[in-house]
Amino acid sequence: EKEIVAASEEFGVDKFFVFATVKAESGFNADRKSVKNAKGLMQLTDETARYVADMLGETDYDIFEPNTNVRFGCRYIKYLSGKFSNEFTLAAAYNAGEGTVGGWLKNSEYSDDGVTLKVVPYAETAEYVKKISKNLEKYKSLYGNILDKK
Repeated sequence: EKEIVAASEEFGVDKFFVFATVKAESGFNADRKSVKNAKGLMQLTDETARYVADMLGETDYDIFEPNTNVRFGCRYIKYLSGKFSNEFTLAAAYNAGEGTVGGWLKNSEYSDDGVTLKVVPYAETAEYVKKISKNLEKYKSLYGNILDKK
């Protein structure tokens, strides 16, 4: 909890979105490694971790270390939020990649306004966005009053 609140404040991202992301990505298992080699609480790939480390000017890091993983994940969410203003489109980009989602937003079959997705063409990403939505609602309702005071 401390790491998520601190990193979300450091990078100016919604802590509830971060909690929802960690729940969806790893179920709060800091040692989790996916079949696609994503690692840690926020399931960052080596490529994403290097990209964020460059943004932060860090060269020596352990992506499985919870504080590092959450900081890097929050910084990456901050980066994506500069490109995707809708939180569910942002969630889709976190899962499917910014290039993929950027393409979907340009396609009238998937988006009417270039900002929100009316259809998520990847089944895995569509399910992921539903999980984020459900988790986000749950964390705001259960912990909103408590975490907003921190």
